[in-house]
Amino acid sequence: MGMSVTISAATEQDAEQIFRLQYLCFQSEAALYGNYRIDPLVQTLDSVRQEVADDCVFVARLGDEVVGSVHGRVTDDGAASIGKLCVHPRLQGHGIGARLLRAAESALAEERGAKRFRLHTGHRSENNLRLYRRVGYETVGTAQGADGVPMIVLEKPAEAYVTTA
Repeated sequence: MGMSVTISAATEQDAEQIFRLQYLCFQSEAALYGNYRIDPLVQTLDSVRQEVADDCVFVARLGDEVVGSVHGRVTDDGAASIGKLCVHPRLQGHGIGARLLRAAESALAEERGAKRFRLHTGHRSENNLRLYRRVGYETVGTAQGADGVPMIVLEKPAEAYVTTA
């Protein structure tokens, strides 16, 4: 009998698994852009630990293994910045990313008072764009990532997370 994937808030003990998972998952994004200096690949373990301590970080678990994660924090303008959504390559396409996103949105709105959600993804990242649009995000602009990758910025109002949950 198979195990179910569960979603929960990340703990300090999850930081190392999140760090390793991000490194694995974002290899395909780096290859897509020919840029291996994207943030999830150059982030330090200490900064992942700091995010888990300070921000809203959720993980997907299959037994004791962290197989997905997402990071969010409320910015000064009341928007929740959501990022580093990743799911282990062997489990992609099974709704885990959408479940992680909903968990982060719920916590950011209910516990941290976010008025809207904002995320960004590379302009060539069709699978990411498809997921974000399916759960209600709309393109609001473009930006240049710190690593030079052209990004698409997407947003949705915080009350909209209820309709996608």
